[in-house]
Amino acid sequence: MYNSSDPTYYSCPAGITHCPLQERISELEERCRKLEELIERDPLTGLYNYRFLTRVLAQEMDRTRRNGSPFALIMMDIDGFKQINDTLGHEAGNCVIKETAALLERYTRQSDQVCRYGGDEFAIILPGANLFRAIRTAERLRRTLENTEIDACGTTVNITISAGVDIFTKDHHDSPEDFITRADKFLFKAKSMGKDRVCSPELGTESVNTELSPEEKAALLDRQG
Repeated sequence: MYNSSDPTYYSCPAGITHCPLQERISELEERCRKLEELIERDPLTGLYNYRFLTRVLAQEMDRTRRNGSPFALIMMDIDGFKQINDTLGHEAGNCVIKETAALLERYTRQSDQVCRYGGDEFAIILPGANLFRAIRTAERLRRTLENTEIDACGTTVNITISAGVDIFTKDHHDSPEDFITRADKFLFKAKSMGKDRVCSPELGTESVNTELSPEEKAALLDRQG
């Protein structure tokens, strides 16, 4: 049996300099890596999917428990999406979802993880973000989408979104699913209050300024290339 500490572990058993078996193994490893990524991607939008979302949430939770730095989760969906499907058709609805996904990626930091949760609902993980920063990000995205014309497969539509925001701190003991449920409850609250708004735990009387800090501007420019 080979041992990885053995200097001959990575050499060809047959003593061939360019071992065809090693090349084949490397090729298969690369294919496995690509397959792993494919099963964590949503085929419609190219965003990460629920499988990826729960895996990365678990990783961020472990990091928070180790270093004490909080992180945030935004859950959001498109207001009145059923009406788009009913009036323009499901293909137009798919176009709206794809356009929305592209905008969410464009207007978030490179370090943020935008995922398609399912249907017209999205989740965004914000590493290192406190509640104020997360609310500001969600509000900025809400305003951006509200003021952007969306191409619904040839028909221009305007949409609004509702969002729920919550944070995970070292004092929380949620599972990834529990944390999603917490943020989702604030999304439901935003819907029940009339839609087109962001809901979160109370921040007191401090107003939310959506103007970007220099650091955030740099991060977004990097994201947008």
